[in-house]
Amino acid sequence: MASNIGMMDSAYFVGRSEILCWINSTLQLNLSKVEEACSGAVHCQLMDSVHPGMVPMHKVNFDAKNEYEMIQNYKVLQDVFNKLKITKHIEVSKLVKGRPLDNLEFMQWMKRYCDSVNGGLVNYNPLERREACKGGKEASKKCPQSQASSKGSTAAPKVQSSHNARRNDVSSSNQSVKASKPSCPVPAYDEQITELKLSVDSLEKERDFYFAKLRDIEILCQSPGIENLPVVAAMKRILYSTDDDASVLAEAQAMVSLHQKEAEYLSPIAEVSTEEKENSDPQKRKNIVNLGVDAVGISTLSPRQRLSDATDVRCSGSPLMTY
Repeated sequence: MASNIGMMDSAYFVGRSEILCWINSTLQLNLSKVEEACSGAVHCQLMDSVHPGMVPMHKVNFDAKNEYEMIQNYKVLQDVFNKLKITKHIEVSKLVKGRPLDNLEFMQWMKRYCDSVNGGLVNYNPLERREACKGGKEASKKCPQSQASSKGSTAAPKVQSSHNARRNDVSSSNQSVKASKPSCPVPAYDEQITELKLSVDSLEKERDFYFAKLRDIEILCQSPGIENLPVVAAMKRILYSTDDDASVLAEAQAMVSLHQKEAEYLSPIAEVSTEEKENSDPQKRKNIVNLGVDAVGISTLSPRQRLSDATDVRCSGSPLMTY
């Protein structure tokens, strides 16, 4: 289904001119830019063309100029999507701004969907259906007026004489040449302006994407548990730097390395190597065994031996003995 197509689908590579030709031929309009359909009324009638009677055309406003009026049209479109169980998300806040890139992408999706339903129109009268809409008659008058004027210009030479017809042909040809001179560069400038707008929109999207990432990092650095860590301080130094100097990164790295050196200098007693542990363990065992043997030996002495030991100590002049 067209509602599940990805951004790399061929539908999103359809050109702007092809989209405009499809809209104008389907609905008998005279749009010159895709963003002119940002009101949502064109989208509603396109859905009405492939699903006749599904769209309440009396609720569609072709004369919508303000955002709140355009939002009402998109609400009608969203109701139709819900009835047809179409899961396509409508980014109303972006479409009503009239940005060329957003409107082009959504209209590319609309063309893909309409082509997937029936491959074209069957006995659909867009002018008649548009009469029920608010401002639909004014939108329909733009195209027939140009057709009527062209028909009147071709019928006039038939009434006049051949001489007047030649004169009119010459004058009309001169006028067409004069008119063609200023009109030639206008489409070229319009195309360049549209391309520049598309590039600006893409750059703004990329800017917003990376700004959101940096904002997430800033919020993480402000967490109470880690905001005082040296690594977090170094990250803040980079985030809040106002200049483009490369020394900012060096300063941040120096902050981290300095903390590592201080941690090593202020660290507790160094861990004893495994070899020293192995050498010290037997010595500890020997001392413990000797102490145990001495204690046992003293406890096994007889009272006479203990008295003789004390006498030896007194004779030796030990300061511990009192007379």
